[in-house]
Amino acid sequence: MLKQVILVRQDLKLPKGKAVAQGAHASVDAVLKTDPSIIKKWRSLGMAKIALKVKDEKELIKYFQLAKDDGLPVSLITDAGKTVVAPGTKTCAAIGPAEEEEIDRITSELSLL
Repeated sequence: MLKQVILVRQDLKLPKGKAVAQGAHASVDAVLKTDPSIIKKWRSLGMAKIALKVKDEKELIKYFQLAKDDGLPVSLITDAGKTVVAPGTKTCAAIGPAEEEEIDRITSELSLL
């Protein structure tokens, strides 16, 4: 089974629309970095995406780096700062699409958004 997880910082208290937009940026960017054969298989399985909470920037970067070190497709979103947060604020990250077991090894203790 393939899936993607989207990590959203909770300390920023982003408005729902902003959080969704940032998560979408992370999702799309990670997919663009994924092998096309994996994308094709993931699409055929329904493109499972799970949104998870991380408490702050430190935790966001920790999970991003663990996934990157494991060779998973990842994306870390840094906001332009035109609306809600300061320029350069890291808001969200995405891991995958990849095998569920590989992602769960890294993110299983995180809570659903």
